[in-house]
Amino acid sequence: QVQLVESGGGLVQPGGSLRLSCAASGFIFSNYAMSWYHQPPGKERELVARIPTSGALEYGDSVKGRFTISRDNAENTVFLQMNSLKPEETAVYYCNAQLIWKSYWGQGIQVTVSS
Repeated sequence: QVQLVESGGGLVQPGGSLRLSCAASGFIFSNYAMSWYHQPPGKERELVARIPTSGALEYGDSVKGRFTISRDNAENTVFLQMNSLKPEETAVYYCNAQLIWKSYWGQGIQVTVSS
């Protein structure tokens, strides 16, 4: 049974930091590209960052230089370090695993950036 479980969300002040984690199980983690998406209220889900099995990392334009995606294949976990957070980044953050046509999603975790 495939599971992606996000953790680390919550309330943070503008300019603050959070580190999200996504623990994966039920598939061969190292074979999958892993991504973080977010969905702000009333908006569509969009890519935040992607880490392939090898090769270049990919970031959304608005988070470049502030967010860092990483993965630990031994622990089947992907991380998203978010620094200098902005109020407009208040959203539900989702973890995604993809291998060609296979795509799995986590249940999402709330991140609220507010003073």
